[in-house]
Amino acid sequence: MRELVRTNDAVLLSFIEALLKERDIGHMVLDLNMSVLEGSLGVLPRRVMVEDERYQEARRLLGDAGLDKELRPK
Repeated sequence: MRELVRTNDAVLLSFIEALLKERDIGHMVLDLNMSVLEGSLGVLPRRVMVEDERYQEARRLLGDAGLDKELRPK
């Protein structure tokens, strides 16, 4: 798995997950439960991880959706 996006924006995270699910790109969101440690402030970012073999496709998908500024550096 490779990190695709890191964000603390819940709406953006939901949108990214919807895009990936629509294309059936295997992914997982890490650090969702960190809110317990931070007091539910949304300060700590969540990481969207995708399958290695679909990483480039996922980057193109988010870029086409206008989210290229959200992508982690390669």
